[in-house]
Amino acid sequence: MKKITYLIAVLLPFVFASITFASAFQNGSFEIGTAPAGSFQTLYGGDSTSITGWTVTGSPTANSIDYIGSLWTASDGVRSLDLNGFYQQGGITQTFDTVANQDYAVSFDLSGNFYNPPDPKTMSVAVALYSGSYSFSMPVSWSFTNMGWTTYSFQFTAQNNSSTLTFNSTTDSSSAFGPALDNVRVSDVLGNHQVPEPSIMLLLGSGLVGLAGFGKRRFKN
Repeated sequence: MKKITYLIAVLLPFVFASITFASAFQNGSFEIGTAPAGSFQTLYGGDSTSITGWTVTGSPTANSIDYIGSLWTASDGVRSLDLNGFYQQGGITQTFDTVANQDYAVSFDLSGNFYNPPDPKTMSVAVALYSGSYSFSMPVSWSFTNMGWTTYSFQFTAQNNSSTLTFNSTTDSSSAFGPALDNVRVSDVLGNHQVPEPSIMLLLGSGLVGLAGFGKRRFKN
C-alpha cells in the first residue's frame, strides 16, 4: 500500500502539470475598458489598464494609440483603435495561455484613418514564431461611417504555455492618422478545449482513486 500511495504522490504533479488551465483570449473588440472621453482618447505606451487585457506598447513619451469611441463606425461593437496616436506610432499587446506545439488561428479586421495621409496605412503583427506585415489602402467610398473593414487571418504554432500577440503601427510616425484595428479573434485550429472539461477532471480523479482502491484490495488479499 505504501508503494501505491508513493506512486500516486509522484504521478500527481506530472498529471496536473500536463493540464493547461488556460484563460481565454479576451476583449478582442476592445469593448471592455475605460470609456473613451468624447469620440476618442489617446493612450500612451505602457498603459495596461485602459483596455482590459491589452497593454499599449512602447514608452509613454514615444508611443501612443487612439482608443476610438464614437469617431467612426467600429467593425464589431462600438469601439476600435487607431494605432497612430498623437503624432506617434503605437501598438497593443496581449499575453494569453496556449498549449505548446498546438496550432492557432488569428483573425482581425483592418481599416485606416484616412482623414489625412499617408495612404496606405501599414502595421505589423507578431506572435510566437510568426511575424507579418499588413497594408490597407483607402477604399473609394471611405468615410467614418463606411470604413471598409477587411478581415485578415493567419495561423501560428504555440511554442510555450503562453503566447504574446502584438500589433504595431508601421505607418509614418509623424502622422496621427494610422491603421484602424478591431475584432481580433484567436481560436484553436484543432477545436480542442484549452481548459479541461469538468468530466475530464472527474475521470482523472476517479482513475487515481481507483488506483488507490486497487492497491488496498491487493494488499488485503
